[in-house]
Formats: sequence, C-alpha cells, structure tokens
Amino acid sequence: MRPLRSVVDTSNWPAGKGNSRWVADCSLMGYSSVQRASMRPRTSSKIDLAQPAGNAPQPAMQDREIPLENWPRRAALQHFRAMAQPAFSVTADVDVTGLRERAAAHGATPWLAYHHAALEAANGIDAMRQTLVDGGLGVREFGVVHASSTALREDGSFGFVTLPRDASLARFAERGKANLARVRRASGSLFAGDDPGDVRAQTLVHMTALPWFAFTAFTHARAAGDDRPKIAFGRFKPVAGRLLMPVAVDVHHALCDGVHVGRFFERLQAQLDSI
Repeated sequence: MRPLRSVVDTSNWPAGKGNSRWVADCSLMGYSSVQRASMRPRTSSKIDLAQPAGNAPQPAMQDREIPLENWPRRAALQHFRAMAQPAFSVTADVDVTGLRERAAAHGATPWLAYHHAALEAANGIDAMRQTLVDGGLGVREFGVVHASSTALREDGSFGFVTLPRDASLARFAERGKANLARVRRASGSLFAGDDPGDVRAQTLVHMTALPWFAFTAFTHARAAGDDRPKIAFGRFKPVAGRLLMPVAVDVHHALCDGVHVGRFFERLQAQLDSI
C-alpha cells in the first residue's frame, strides 16, 4: 500500500507565457501584448549540469547506506531526528522568462518543464536523495529520486501523479502527459489513474503547484516520520520586465541544511535557463 502523500494542492493550470529568475509555471492571463513583449527571454548560454549528451538516458545509480561513524552530519542527524517538527521551509523566486517557448521546443508545457527542472536539481543534491531508516538511527541514499505532484481532476477534486525521472525533458514530458491525462479523468482515490511503473514511493520528491496566486511562504502537511523533500510552485508574476515564479522548498533538517537548499535553488535556476 502506498503511503499517503503530504501535499494537498492541485496543479492543472493554463500554459504560461514565459518565466523569470527562480520561478515556476503559471499562466500570463490578462497581460497585454505590450507587457508580454517586455518579458522577452534573456539571452544566456545553455548550462551543462553534467547530464548525458543527446537523448542518452543517464545510468541509474545504486542505493547505498551512509556509514555514520565519520559522517560530517552525524551530530545534526542526532539533534534533529527526534524533534516533533524537524522540517524547515524556504521560499524564493526563480526566473522563468521565456520558459513556455523553450519548453514547447521539447514538446513540454511549462508545468512539466519546471517539474523536470526541479527534479533534476534535486537529483543533483545528495542530501535530497537521502532518507532516514531504522527509526532515524541510519541514513540511506537513493541512487535516483522521482517526483509525485498534484493534478486537478475534471470533477474538481485532485489526484497524485507520478513523474518518473528522465534526463531528457522530451521523454519526461511524453510520459508525464499520458499519466496526467489518466489522473485528470479519474475519480475517487487520490491515486486513481496514476501509473507509477516501477517507481518506489519512498523515492518520491513531493511536489505541488498553485497557479492561482503567488506566495511568499508555504507550509506543507507532513505525516509523522515523513522525511521526503517537498516543493511547491506558485503563479508567475511580472517583475521589472521579467517573469518570476515563487518556489517553496520544505526539507527535513536531520538530512538537509540551508546550504543544501541554496544549492538546490542554484541548480534549479541553471536547469530552467538550460532548457
């Protein structure tokens, strides 16, 4: 039986017109052609984050147990693992100017593009691929993590949709679109219509999107013992001729520190820019 996810908001919004620095995917409804013209994508070189060339899939890494004897974060693990509320959340804007056009070239919507960028960024941070085991006495590092997000259904409810990790945005989008369509048509169980394939629930990064508004802070629901990273994307907003999107990252402090979240945002922006 799959454990209940913690995030409860949905993410089926219209395609956005672009992006801004540290941003996520929301629509530009209501903006004039003059305003949209002022939000042209900036020119920047593609950033290589050591992903495989072309469409070659990246070989899956193996899970491993972290030896704690000389682990630099052992003291932090011992300090935070027994706390009633050991998670912390950080919200920042990312630049998504021009994301819609760049994503379309890969057959992806902005929604799929920023989910892909966030998932690639999370896979690049060791601490975001780790989980507590043995009641918090040990740490396991997954070779790869995948995403589970929320999708607004035709009946007004929402369901969870699994987005398996793929280095190729085009392949990620192709599989994601099919799974999204099934979940949106389904009803009843939060997991109805979802096809996770061979993705293990414990390897999921929980994501959600709120295209109806921008936010400056976001709090995720967490079940007892839940240590999975959680990411929320807000509505695109025009700022000084750019498009920005708020992104909230919620992590377990026994596994992640502020420096890890900072590196995540750096990689997220680089991934968005490299699309």
